[in-house]
Amino acid sequence: LDPRYPDTIAPSWYRYGPLEGVPRLLALFDRHGIKVTSHMVGKAVEAYPELAAEVVRRGHEAAGHGLHWAPQYSLTPAEERRQYEQASAIIERVTGQRPLGFNAFWMRHSRETLNILQDLGFLYHIDDLARDEPSITPVRGKPFAVVPYTLRNNDIGRIAGSTAMTGAALLQELKDEFDVLYAEGSQRRRLMSLSAHDRIGGTPTVVRALDQFFAYARSHAGVAFMRKDDIARWTLAQDDAPVNPPRGFS
Repeated sequence: LDPRYPDTIAPSWYRYGPLEGVPRLLALFDRHGIKVTSHMVGKAVEAYPELAAEVVRRGHEAAGHGLHWAPQYSLTPAEERRQYEQASAIIERVTGQRPLGFNAFWMRHSRETLNILQDLGFLYHIDDLARDEPSITPVRGKPFAVVPYTLRNNDIGRIAGSTAMTGAALLQELKDEFDVLYAEGSQRRRLMSLSAHDRIGGTPTVVRALDQFFAYARSHAGVAFMRKDDIARWTLAQDDAPVNPPRGFS
């Protein structure tokens, strides 16, 4: 907005997440016995500590999503490292769980991001769209897991984006995606990633679509819902996990 005027609406949209969206999503996950990964912004955890602790108390993973949800690629390496250290310390202090996974602001890494994450004890990141299965990227000669993100099974583009769809259309798209991957799963390793943001995915319409999709997926034999840290550990233990070339920057 014009800096002369206060923005009273955007903050209320973000407050919808902790006030309405997260409780509704937690209830949904409990109904289906699903454990998920929650990418937590450090300052958001400080603002809503009881809720962040409740997420972990219910068996979900607390993963990293930066300190301020602000571009880290413009930081110096020392600043970037300090922010990740601060965010991890906040999450661990509030939830009792040290984050092992990371999602960068809009998936944008600096040249040093993976090196810093490796130094800080992280096991995996999700900022990669190249595969429909987990993989490994070498970081200074050591394996670092990739549990891929998605832009298509993602409420921020499908529901809140410029091409917004209805909850019913989202449900059908998720089913279509699942059906193809499930069929391919008889021949190769497959993973379906689904992203829900608390202020969007926690709305009644999207939760209804997710509720029906979870029931649909669970009705198929051999389907597992897993936290990303568990997927990462499993991937790192495999002898045949796909290995990506070391990351380069153009």
